[in-house]
Amino acid sequence: LWASARGILTDLFLIFIGYRIFAVELISTNQNPVVQEFQRAELSCIIATTKTANPRIEWKKIGSKETTYVFFDNKMQGDWANRAQLNSRTSLVISNVTRADKGIYRCEVVAPEDARIGAEININLTVHVKPVPPKCHVPQSVPVGKSATLQCQEKEGFPEPTYNWYRNGEALPLDSKSSSKFQNSSFTVNTKTGTLVFSEVQKGDTGRYSCRAMNAVGDAWCEDSVMEVYDLNIAGIVGGILVVLLVLTLTALGICCAYRKGFFINNKQDGNSYKTPTKPDGVNYIRTDEEGDFRHKSSFVI
Repeated sequence: LWASARGILTDLFLIFIGYRIFAVELISTNQNPVVQEFQRAELSCIIATTKTANPRIEWKKIGSKETTYVFFDNKMQGDWANRAQLNSRTSLVISNVTRADKGIYRCEVVAPEDARIGAEININLTVHVKPVPPKCHVPQSVPVGKSATLQCQEKEGFPEPTYNWYRNGEALPLDSKSSSKFQNSSFTVNTKTGTLVFSEVQKGDTGRYSCRAMNAVGDAWCEDSVMEVYDLNIAGIVGGILVVLLVLTLTALGICCAYRKGFFINNKQDGNSYKTPTKPDGVNYIRTDEEGDFRHKSSFVI
């Protein structure tokens, strides 16, 4: 009985080995390659086992909306025709990689003579992009005691960069209270959003501010911008308001006096503004240049 069972196990093992030998199988030395933009990327796809001498090889880029052929019918397709090639029969090599090349690529092999004729493997390509100079917003002037927000933003880099702020070339801590050198200030730095927020600016916060965006590939700076903090002259503002009120009061009094003295009353009479007397019934008027209007009765006309 033991000998019979042993023979069955041996046969099953041989069948399994035979299946493994005659089934196409793919492996990759790196299924998640990471490269910098404009460099060379190799997408590893290796045929580990196959019985077919010349299997059919295809590469596709898998998108969210559509799938694009990269290598099909033994030639590169589209944009890849000028900057991609196969290495070691199945691996895909792309030169001058751009950020548009990142994504999932599928290596497919069809081996008609194998027991399992098809196999595929996915390679996820990540392209790191260096940041470009960020756009910074720094208020030119802020009164003492008021709040102020400085902004720094960069949208090209990948992975998303982190941000640091500098004043007069010196790096600012994330919180002014964490450093004895900045105890008289009141600011916080958000390295993810790139904002520098002052709750109450002081005279010592005046200076040239710049921002640095940085990721795993490199960094970039925005140009320095000056923020000036000035004292708010309360006495001068109150004095100015009082002067304006005084001028308005004197103007109003002058207008009232002018009205009382009759400077704004029109005393001229228009010589033609009188009303012509109502003509009695039965009386006609004849006008001459010398005498004006004179009255006569109808009998006179007759």
